[in-house]
Amino acid sequence: MAERPEDFNLPNAVVTRIVKEALPDGVNVSKEARAALSKAASVFVLYTTSCANNFAMKAKRKTLLGNDVLSAMEDMEFDRFIEPLKDCLKTYQLEKSKKESGANKGKKKQNVTEESVEEENRTCTLQESTEINDE
Repeated sequence: MAERPEDFNLPNAVVTRIVKEALPDGVNVSKEARAALSKAASVFVLYTTSCANNFAMKAKRKTLLGNDVLSAMEDMEFDRFIEPLKDCLKTYQLEKSKKESGANKGKKKQNVTEESVEEENRTCTLQESTEINDE
């Protein structure tokens, strides 16, 4: 468990990269705004994790599953995120199964798969941001 409240914060570099990818070119974000977004994202992740954990506990499990997170999002009334998250979860599961089946085919092949998973996750994040901004 974390010893300090700061230990729960998401890395600023990660939050900055996500913010830059979600905004059009030429838009700047102040340091104060990035810090606020980082704190808000951290609180959101902690709250979502806590809600998802409740679903896992009700099912008498100690491991959170993707479906627990989806149920938590519905419980928190973030319904508009559920379909994009389901799509990203399916994509992740597909890539994971491809990676596992191709694990014996060499390290170079594995690196290509890891890069494609990263690219797909980035695409999912950008698609979700675009869909949310469009609404």
